[in-house]
Amino acid sequence: MSSIVDRKKLASSRVLVVGDAMLDRYWFGAVERISPEAPVPVVRVNREEERLGGAANVALNVKTLSAQATLLTVVGNDEPARKLRALLEQQGVTTLLGEDPQLYTIVKLRVIGRSQQLIRIDFENQPDHEVLAGMLSDFERVLPEQGAVLFSDYGKGGLEHIPRMIELARAAKKPVLIDPKGHDYSRYAGATVVTPNRAELAQVIGPWSSEAQLHERAQNLRRELKLDALLLTRSEEGMSLFDGAGHVQVPAQAREVFDVTGAGDTVIATLAAMLAAGLSLREAMPIANRAGGIVVGKFGTAGVTYEELFG
Repeated sequence: MSSIVDRKKLASSRVLVVGDAMLDRYWFGAVERISPEAPVPVVRVNREEERLGGAANVALNVKTLSAQATLLTVVGNDEPARKLRALLEQQGVTTLLGEDPQLYTIVKLRVIGRSQQLIRIDFENQPDHEVLAGMLSDFERVLPEQGAVLFSDYGKGGLEHIPRMIELARAAKKPVLIDPKGHDYSRYAGATVVTPNRAELAQVIGPWSSEAQLHERAQNLRRELKLDALLLTRSEEGMSLFDGAGHVQVPAQAREVFDVTGAGDTVIATLAAMLAAGLSLREAMPIANRAGGIVVGKFGTAGVTYEELFG
């Protein structure tokens, strides 16, 4: 694929990522026996890794592409928050981290044995309303300098004020992209584009029995929510974009699927970076599709570089 985005222009583009950030922890080990206490494998941990997850991984994906990323989120006053901050600073992501002393910074701990995930353990609770109100103030303050706004919704409570944030961003003529969660999309009304996968969209419009039925329901939802577009990610079937001009589909480009973790993050981060650089949704869509095809060939949450995408 030839580049249609100048790297210098992309490097000066700014994306504000707002949402639920988390720390992904991996414990790798050998499995040589079954526990005498219960019928479960015993994992002797010999290696640990920590990676950015959730909205933090989205911001990292933006930065990995060479664009500028700012992350607005809420964290606790704990060890995972300090680690999250350090990883973000190490990667060059600008941070606006609201601190809630009562909050457990979200951690997803995955135990890996024999190259297989054996269990995932989640640590989380709901953020305080006053801290979330502070996020809204920070959002208004940094919005003018952004080229696009990306909401990464993991349903953890960090986007309490998303309707107002969307309203402010659209009034400022900023593209608004949303990675959705749950079955109520009314809170996303007025956004530029929402990017559900098949399972997420089926929660909202119901299972479809034909392409014609999908197209009709997707367009109805788009018009109901006053979205510019709805982008459906379809795994091995590629992507479908529904907008005011109709429908366009691009086929999947993954050569080998190794791990789908974080693929949606890569797709929407690439879309946001391209929109911030001045591309239209229809121009950005095949680039984001290619990015998704590259990242599923990597293990764990990972990003795609400018060279991988356009080289």
